[in-house]
Amino acid sequence: MYLFVTDQDGKVHELEALEGWRAMEVIRDWELNIKAECGGACACATCHVFVDAEWVDKLAPITAEEEAMLDMAVDAQDNSRLSCQILMSDALDGLKLTLAPSAAK
Repeated sequence: MYLFVTDQDGKVHELEALEGWRAMEVIRDWELNIKAECGGACACATCHVFVDAEWVDKLAPITAEEEAMLDMAVDAQDNSRLSCQILMSDALDGLKLTLAPSAAK
């Protein structure tokens, strides 16, 4: 399965992803520009991404904990999510995300 990630410079990356991995782990392991400081504990907003409009409703609903973390992101939008809270599955094959400026190392 694949995850398509647009980096902060506008370049699109096609990343091979594994079932059950967090999108953040995939992005980090392919060495894109993402801080991901808490390592997936939903304790920061440094893995902030924008979800492509066609995929927003296909993700699991946002939790109150994730929403609270996104409230700390300076560039949050309606389609903002934390990539550590997106678990890759066959249903998300082809998911398109854009790295938020605030996620840069």
